Amino acid sequence: MQRYSIFSLLRNALSYHEGWERAWRAPELKPAYDVVIIGAGGHGLACAYYLARDHGITNVAVLERGWLGGGNTGRNTTTIRSNYLRDESIKFFDASVQLYEELSRELNINIMFSQRSQVDVIQTWPKLRDLRRRSMASELQGADYRLISTEEVYRRIPILADLQRSRLPVIGGAVQERAGVARHDAIAWGYARQADAAGVEIHQNTEVTGIARSPRGEVTGVETNRGAVRAGKVAIVVAGNTTQVAAMAELRLPIQSYNLQAFVSEPIKPVVHVQVNCPDAGMYVSQSDKGELLAGGAIDQASSFRQTPRYSVLEDAVTALIEMFPIFRRVKLMRQWGGTIEFAYDASPIISKTPVPGLYVSCGWWGGFKAIPIGGRTLAYTVARDEPHPLNAPYSLQRFDRLNFLMEPGTVTNR
Repeated sequence: MQRYSIFSLLRNALSYHEGWERAWRAPELKPAYDVVIIGAGGHGLACAYYLARDHGITNVAVLERGWLGGGNTGRNTTTIRSNYLRDESIKFFDASVQLYEELSRELNINIMFSQRSQVDVIQTWPKLRDLRRRSMASELQGADYRLISTEEVYRRIPILADLQRSRLPVIGGAVQERAGVARHDAIAWGYARQADAAGVEIHQNTEVTGIARSPRGEVTGVETNRGAVRAGKVAIVVAGNTTQVAAMAELRLPIQSYNLQAFVSEPIKPVVHVQVNCPDAGMYVSQSDKGELLAGGAIDQASSFRQTPRYSVLEDAVTALIEMFPIFRRVKLMRQWGGTIEFAYDASPIISKTPVPGLYVSCGWWGGFKAIPIGGRTLAYTVARDEPHPLNAPYSLQRFDRLNFLMEPGTVTNR
């Protein structure tokens, strides 16, 4: 595998950048593999990489019905944080932040990880109570999330409107200094390059149409639009469409899918230097390196698999944005889009083996981009050893059988 560096960049510049190696191969689909991963998004590719790196399992096929990273990995708003409430969630997501901090070096690709911090603007007393509780839980687990004063909020976000006489005045804030953003495409490309170099095969435009099972019920492989593929283990990692794929194995899961929208503006000069979340107003915003304002709000109220905009939701988010930042009222929107996200009944993800022998799932990711490294690593551990990693043991599917819910209000900060 060709290593990326300043020297390789200069060397290839002499040949007009026509000598770069392919980032990953396009092999022929074999009739059998040890493991088949359905879904070449961030979590699926990370799982393949860690299967090869940590467990020596390289006879792996990653099957993607579209193009690599073309699903929710390319539709998210790139936030990385660990300001959760439950001890299990804080440990899990903080481990992911730590992995992100070293990921550019490990994957040999610049993921553009920018730890610019996230500031939660607090405007109601119930939210202040909620975030105070969350900050105390974070302190007990050694994670950085703390309350700040109103003056500190305005110092960190100087263009925030003077809301002290409004219907929802700013009464405080909370900040996680290590929170940040990263380039979502680079995450997918980096994991794909390294997994491919280890021997994993990535097959794009390969749609899984069925999951094959033996008369005793265990998984024996998958059916695809390119033929049947045998496998001893199959992992479903198809954020947003898990219920549909799991139904191929007659498996019902306790999750629902919703449409979540986001939008970006035309580029403007840098004015927002942190990630801003306004849970009481129902809006969040950050600014990209290109100067675009990246913003969003609440989910659609009805469960669906749609990925097109619902203008009432867009209007609510824009109204909240203008209320918090009147300076943006003349900025033009450039585009908007929707992504299908999943919501487990207790708002925590599921990383688990299933009642179907040989079948594993990683799903329920409401904002799964922040958990790609640790989600892929713990899923790989579960698939390789047929038992959960200590970090994902609380996210077992069996918790729903015993009503041992892991209720997590920190999953989305504006609900």
